[in-house]
Amino acid sequence: MSRWYIIHAYSGFENKVKDAILADATRLGLEQLVDSVEVPTEKVTEVRRGKKVTSDRKFFPGYVLLKAAMNDDVYHLVKNTPKVTGFLGTNGKPQPISDAEAARILNAKEEVAAAAPKTKVKVDFDIGDQVKVLDGPFATFNGLVEELDFDRSRVKVSVSIFGRATPVELEFEQVERIK
Repeated sequence: MSRWYIIHAYSGFENKVKDAILADATRLGLEQLVDSVEVPTEKVTEVRRGKKVTSDRKFFPGYVLLKAAMNDDVYHLVKNTPKVTGFLGTNGKPQPISDAEAARILNAKEEVAAAAPKTKVKVDFDIGDQVKVLDGPFATFNGLVEELDFDRSRVKVSVSIFGRATPVELEFEQVERIK
């Protein structure tokens, strides 16, 4: 019977561990015991230099989910995979997680993928930072970030017009932080 297990791997090598486990399972004839290997990720939209960039971000760095019928062969396959430090469990023994917990982790991954417009937006400026307006009627103006609205991807910037501070609402990609 297949159960879900959590493998602890070197951070940054999760995809290599996944590929190595699948390749070794095929090479050793254990693919019928290894059902699935997953690296939980989510889509994140960042604003860099005034442009939106979408990338995948691991929301459990250093961990890989494995659905397998655990026996000695599968255990040794995983333990002997490069960049794997072990299983999550007590005394080094693999402890299965419930199907509900695995579904919650994987559904979170699918919900993020299904809600592509609602991906998290990450910007390189914060409230109180000096920013430069890149386009629109206030292009080339500098201002101070007063408010961030992540739901609408908008930023409120206080720019100086004729010596007077004026709040202007812009989209995230219309401004960049002055370094």
